[in-house]
Amino acid sequence: MLAVAMVVVLGAIMSILDVTVVNVALRHLSEDFNTDLATIQWVATGYTLALATVIPVTGWAASRFGTKRLYIVSIVLFVLGSALAGTAWDAPSLIAFRVLQGLGGGMIMPAGMTILTQAAGPQRVGQVMSIVGIPMLLGPILGPILGGYLVDDVSWRWIFYINVPIGIVAVFLASRILKKDQPGKGEKLDFLGLVLLSPGLAGLIYGLATGAEKNDFARPDVLATTVLGAVLVILFAAHALSKRNTAPLIDLRLFKRKSVAAASGTMVLFACAFFGAMLILPLYYQTIRGQNALHAGLLLAPQGFGAMVTMPVGGKLTDKLGPGKVVLVGLVTVVIGVAAFASQISVDSSYWALGGALFVMGMGMGMTMMPTMSAAMATLQHAEVPRASTALNIIQQVAGSIGTAFIAVLLATQLKDRGLPSGGDQAQQAAALKKLPPEMLAQVPHKMADAFQTTYWWSAALLILAFIPALFLPRSKPEATVDAPMPMH
Repeated sequence: MLAVAMVVVLGAIMSILDVTVVNVALRHLSEDFNTDLATIQWVATGYTLALATVIPVTGWAASRFGTKRLYIVSIVLFVLGSALAGTAWDAPSLIAFRVLQGLGGGMIMPAGMTILTQAAGPQRVGQVMSIVGIPMLLGPILGPILGGYLVDDVSWRWIFYINVPIGIVAVFLASRILKKDQPGKGEKLDFLGLVLLSPGLAGLIYGLATGAEKNDFARPDVLATTVLGAVLVILFAAHALSKRNTAPLIDLRLFKRKSVAAASGTMVLFACAFFGAMLILPLYYQTIRGQNALHAGLLLAPQGFGAMVTMPVGGKLTDKLGPGKVVLVGLVTVVIGVAAFASQISVDSSYWALGGALFVMGMGMGMTMMPTMSAAMATLQHAEVPRASTALNIIQQVAGSIGTAFIAVLLATQLKDRGLPSGGDQAQQAAALKKLPPEMLAQVPHKMADAFQTTYWWSAALLILAFIPALFLPRSKPEATVDAPMPMH
């Protein structure tokens, strides 16, 4: 079981780490390719849209071709895209290769979760989910550190090349360790569902991301894309729930189960509040405290250490006591950590005090996120796991995008209310700040810190809402189902 977990973590950490590593390098890429930030932003956006497009088909592909085969193919696609991205000669070529990366990366996490869940069985699903959570926590922490080092001291090309040796090892181990599973010979693709859901998710996520970036959701292009995406997703839901649809792309009927619905609601609210807040955290350290990307990444490390302390314990307690009890304790801890961080934000806050708050936040996350996922997966039959895993990954992606947009707009509003520039990229904001009178310029850091503080208080309030669905999570030990765990070497 440990060997299987190692294979899945290797693949997952590549795809998650890649997102944060590339974000650090965007300004450098803009200068190297002599293009504007709006264009180079598509290096990140193109990857995200590719993820959203391919994730819906993962559940069907796992059932049709087998999870082992799908997992290996997804890693190969990701590594191929990484190798090509490292050789990019201009912005369009890099964007194209990043899309190829995303087509592979989008299938890695749901396929990996399916492999581990089916291997463990319901009574060990808590421990399994805690293992899957490791790359989710390490990505946001190690990404800025690794990205800052590679971009500043080596070459931006190595933020892509570094995936190649890791991917080769992951493919080798997967081929040797994972046991071949039996694909479903009669499985048919829900083509209409795919036509509705993939572009729908892509449009919805693109609209939210662009609206947050421009700080204007009323722009005709942003509004049209977001509304069209939402409409397509709603049409997919109606299609998937139709009685005539016996094999939907995503089986939404699973959400009729109390545990799956409660876990999804908890995950949506938690992801919106937490991931959005984590996105602006490096900005506080860089814009107000004057730290570079590498140092900002190091200052985020206490959060990872906190999660590493509680995540294995949370997984074991989930299997012994039930996820509901563990998640409630985790949410209380996260709220305390976010509130402690918000109360201390200033232009000269103690790094030790901020680090302590981040450590508490990490401890709470370690007892919240993966036990919530466990609550949804523990009650599923063996054959239901692939599509449920896909659905949960979609929920997490969309909730993260909504949270990112919400927190970004909230911060921009707070800055605007204090007479500070909130639109455009960092260069445009810096130029606008220089035009301010000297007496106002001296107050800028304090006003910015105040804006961040208010934003984090809103994040804490949103986290409190997650208690409502969390109260309905199972509070008893998961029962074994009739399905036996899938044997692994």
